[in-house]
Amino acid sequence: MSKTKKKLRIGVLTTGGDCPGLNAAIRAVTRTSIYYGHEVIGFLRGYEGLIENQYLLMNSHSVSNILQRGGTILKTARSERFKTVEGRAIAAENLKGHNLDALVVIGGDGSFKGIETFTREHPMRVVGIPKTIDNDIYGTDYAIGYDTALNTVVQAVDKIRDTADSHDRLFFVEVMGRDAGMIALLSGIGSGAEAILIPESKTRVEQIIHILKRGWNRKKTSMIVLVAEGDDAGGAYKIAQEVKSRFSHFDTRVSVLGHMQRGGSPSCSDRVLASRLGVAAVEALLEGRSNEMVGVVNNQIVHTPFPVVVNSKKEFPMELMRIAEILSL
Repeated sequence: MSKTKKKLRIGVLTTGGDCPGLNAAIRAVTRTSIYYGHEVIGFLRGYEGLIENQYLLMNSHSVSNILQRGGTILKTARSERFKTVEGRAIAAENLKGHNLDALVVIGGDGSFKGIETFTREHPMRVVGIPKTIDNDIYGTDYAIGYDTALNTVVQAVDKIRDTADSHDRLFFVEVMGRDAGMIALLSGIGSGAEAILIPESKTRVEQIIHILKRGWNRKKTSMIVLVAEGDDAGGAYKIAQEVKSRFSHFDTRVSVLGHMQRGGSPSCSDRVLASRLGVAAVEALLEGRSNEMVGVVNNQIVHTPFPVVVNSKKEFPMELMRIAEILSL
């Protein structure tokens, strides 16, 4: 593998929503850069930190004992100022002041749209690492944070199932997924939910009631309905209220899992994924690559240009909805 021999200054930041595994990615970017003889600067609070010129000089010790920690030691934020020409110009001046040669952005679709615009106005080498608990980024089979979020939901639903079974209750459990139903779909199958409601499929209350009546007739003593927050029928509370008015056999409850899905120690799978992508991002920069995201497809590292990432839609595995329906009897 041919790599530059010039000593580089490589920046790294996390931007957008947080998720488990960000620290593992920061660690991998930092230590890979040092391994190849380069310097690392960590920018705080994402693109807002670029504008405010908030940074840390990173070394190997900076990332010690963070692999297992949730959140991000570099903090994160959403920056309205970075969406403006003036804000991006300030960020560019700050990067020039640090003599930065390249930047690793750990983010999602919005982050990559922002940096793609930035590099058109202020050319520099940038490589992205995908992270989102929704797992809806094109160019990678899995994004950092998704596996941990799935396990968090399944563990929570398992606990809810215990109390539901004790009281003959029907629970509507709302999970994150404003625009994508990957968490609801996979965790629904993993937790044995009787019904799964997602933005990618139109929700019909009549179908939910049919499923619940079928379960009642089969002497089920509890039932779980997984609802993605972006479901077209309006969220768990609204759907539960409508179902309860037409099917009162069970004591109905709603549980919204909320931001617990973003926190916690990352799973082994997320730690390994973040480590692989962190190494791949730095090596891509050292090979002279830029304006692209590193991902994993069929367990192989792949490189996808930012314009393709942000303008393409990841295929949703609707086949899994059929499997969920078969197994919900």
